[in-house]
Amino acid sequence: MAHYVNNGEFLIAMKEYRASVIDAREKGLPKPMVSNYIGDCILKIATHLSYKPNFINYTYKDDMILDGIENCIHYIDNFDPDKSSNPFAYFTQIIYYAFIRRIAKEKKHSYIKNKLIQNMSYDAFELQEQDEDGHFHNAYLDFMQSNQQFDDFIERKAAKRKKKKESTLDDFIEQNILKDDIEMKDDYDQGNIST
Repeated sequence: MAHYVNNGEFLIAMKEYRASVIDAREKGLPKPMVSNYIGDCILKIATHLSYKPNFINYTYKDDMILDGIENCIHYIDNFDPDKSSNPFAYFTQIIYYAFIRRIAKEKKHSYIKNKLIQNMSYDAFELQEQDEDGHFHNAYLDFMQSNQQFDDFIERKAAKRKKKKESTLDDFIEQNILKDDIEMKDDYDQGNIST
């Protein structure tokens, strides 16, 4: 349990909130608002989780925190105090996976941006000045295209997916038979099997 959120008080607040939600549902009223205390606890959990070493240096840390809070509010009704007495762990997991999803989303956007820069033609810069030869030259674009190194994870994923689809049961059996034959040959060469 973290020192910034009292898990016992948080559990009591969640039980009260859950009771009010059930009561409102039975009476046909709209769902009640989350209390300030619960919102404050969720905000503290998200903020302090963002200080962990694996999340600290991202420039979009605020977006990660907001995604975590949004997901917590979305899944707050799924917390059942009868099944778990640890709301801190429940919301920490929700926020953690929200952070992971945001990082993947930003990584994908970064990939798209870098791929566009890498493949950008000079036709987009027709209004800029020309060299003496009449050719367009953009030093920044040249630098970015020649020196931009980025993780081409999307192409690796596609290749891995294609390879996984191509493998069949026959390939699996063939690989295992070949592996068994090699092991038997090694045992025979080492003298572990006699003829």
